[in-house]
Amino acid sequence: MNDDTGTLLLAAAPIGRTDDASSRLRAALETAPVIAAEDTRRLRRLTGDLGVAPTGRIVSYHDQNETARAAELLDELLAGRDVLVITDAGMPGVSDPGYRLVRAAVEKDVRVSVLPGPSAVTTALIMSGLPTDRFCFEGFPPRRQGERARRLAALAAEPRTLVFFEAPHRLAATLAAMADAFGADRPAAVCRELTKTYEEVRRGPLSELADWAEENARGEITLVVGGARETGAITDPAELAAAVADREAQGTPRKEAISAIAKENGVPKRVVYDAVVAHK
Repeated sequence: MNDDTGTLLLAAAPIGRTDDASSRLRAALETAPVIAAEDTRRLRRLTGDLGVAPTGRIVSYHDQNETARAAELLDELLAGRDVLVITDAGMPGVSDPGYRLVRAAVEKDVRVSVLPGPSAVTTALIMSGLPTDRFCFEGFPPRRQGERARRLAALAAEPRTLVFFEAPHRLAATLAAMADAFGADRPAAVCRELTKTYEEVRRGPLSELADWAEENARGEITLVVGGARETGAITDPAELAAAVADREAQGTPRKEAISAIAKENGVPKRVVYDAVVAHK
């Protein structure tokens, strides 16, 4: 580690309640020579609520200027000045700016440190009631219908609990797409406004949550979905097609055979249907 450089400090911001801010965050905001904020107005509001008066230079650091600003911030670090990165809520680099700067700092042997704190990902995971021993974070699903369907189809057999972010105006469509890809009965939880006044967790099968979201999607959303069942399940397309063929040979109509094989193996009917078509 190069002792002549500054330290890149990634700071977790409260995701709702200001008093969740740590004493370390308060001190860092007050003393950091450079603060890179996703939204400088929100930073000013946060520091005002915390009773903190920053003494360093404050610059914007968001999706639109991330590449150019990362180079400027790296220059500050190489000149020996510490840089504090803070986003609107949660941890920098998790569906927010930060990753590019971390990579650049690592390549230049600049020290990187983290001020841990609130995270919508782990908060929602714990509150969901779904398995927490193994999980993966998938960020925001693609906005376009076709891209979203392909991404979800690729995750249909994922056994780990899945965590997503989603905008409220897209939530109902995303939940319906998940019901198609993962199966209508796949358990899930919609976590909205975490740690805030109107915090709510709605749990149930994907199809029911999709109906609920048509009228009730508001606020900041974190979505948690149970993983695919692992025990004895068939996921290989050729084996799925063969299982359907066996049922058909026993006199079961193809549509019913596809539905039965999908349910028994915890995969969407569409996946089984596609396997049958591909292996005709």
